[in-house]
Amino acid sequence: MRSTINHGKSTCRFNSLWLFTDGSTRFPSILREKVQACLTLLWIKRFPPFQSRSPASLIAHTLQSLLGPTIKDYIFIDFASGAGGPTPRFEHEINKALALESIEKYHQKQKGLSTTKRRKDANAPANGAASHDEPDNDTADPSIDFILTDLFPHIPSWKLACATSPHLHYIPQPIDACSTPRDLTSLTSSPQPLPPRKPFHLFSLAFHHFPDPLARAVLRNALATSSGFAIFELQSRSLSGLFTALMLGPVLWLTSWYHFWGDWTHLFWSYVIPVVPVVVVLDGLVSALRTRTREELLALMDGEETEGWRFESGGALHTWPTGEATWFVGIKEG
Repeated sequence: MRSTINHGKSTCRFNSLWLFTDGSTRFPSILREKVQACLTLLWIKRFPPFQSRSPASLIAHTLQSLLGPTIKDYIFIDFASGAGGPTPRFEHEINKALALESIEKYHQKQKGLSTTKRRKDANAPANGAASHDEPDNDTADPSIDFILTDLFPHIPSWKLACATSPHLHYIPQPIDACSTPRDLTSLTSSPQPLPPRKPFHLFSLAFHHFPDPLARAVLRNALATSSGFAIFELQSRSLSGLFTALMLGPVLWLTSWYHFWGDWTHLFWSYVIPVVPVVVVLDGLVSALRTRTREELLALMDGEETEGWRFESGGALHTWPTGEATWFVGIKEG
């Protein structure tokens, strides 16, 4: 199966084993939409007792832990967003945590000010005026912004997602992860200019689709045009990763009627002619086989300018007993 990505005057062609979810013209769009809906479901829903939290929640927490307080310095640009994927959940989880953290700091500050004021008043002369503290004017919104992009924009789905938060945006034009414009944030759907923050590129369950030449171009672009990037996968290239992919079929067979009740087309292609779960399983198997290790990702950047960059990687169980999420993060220091 072959797809084409344009880079100005040049054209980059690549072969991929499985492009059902990436805009392939050979796969009917109505079925592609149903497959993408299932992938989004697997990202954002928690399936007890096998999951303590959704994979999207796990990754959002991981991103916060890796970046720490500096997370507020970035604007996050998601590439190959598909129908939206986990990015709206990332935005919700991270901004909720930042808001709670801001409220806690505010209350701690107010508590400290009250204690100081009582001490000042107790030590003031009997006929003197009580001390007056200046009001706290530190009410800045701590939220950060996320942007959805894709080579094949899913504007109707993105509009619905972005309507849920003022900090979630999309770019209606096709965006090539190999060659992003310098003024990328100015192309968003936001009616107001976004705050000038450092760009951070996200690849959520997407990077494994790129063959090596294209993956090198994507990383080269990230190193040149961003201050950080993160590659998140929900599988590993291992027997446990393949087993997890096989289990996606039974999971969707057991739960699709509940999550997609009323979408009779989806249920038809899930139960009467089970194309959707079969494609999800096959896509998962190929994704596991194509997922790169840390060493392989570092090798793709051989010869690139990486001075001043710090690279971290890791993994965590998102679904008991074999579902492992993996990540590779690059952060430009200074």
